[in-house]
Amino acid sequence: QVQLVESGGGLVQPGGSLRLSCAASGSFFSIDVMGWYRQAPGKLREPVPQITSGGTTYYADSVKGRFTISRENAKNTVYLQMTSLKPNETAVYYCNITFSGMNNWGQGTQITVSS
Repeated sequence: QVQLVESGGGLVQPGGSLRLSCAASGSFFSIDVMGWYRQAPGKLREPVPQITSGGTTYYADSVKGRFTISRENAKNTVYLQMTSLKPNETAVYYCNITFSGMNNWGQGTQITVSS
């Protein structure tokens, strides 16, 4: 089994910053892709950024230049640094990891961008 523990969510003012982290533990040899998704009320879950084991990153156009994803392979941990947050980015943010073709999700952490 795989466990993903997310942390770092909360309330932030528009234009503010937050940093999320997600630590993976369990039975796996190595993680292929780590990433973050978000789901706002009434909307579909959407990818935000992903990062491969080799460090290649993919960002949704809406967050390019404002969000930065990174990972520490030795700790099986992925981070998401978010800046210039907007009210419409209020959502539950989910950590996701893929290994051996299997997809695994964290429990989600709420981020609310509001003044």
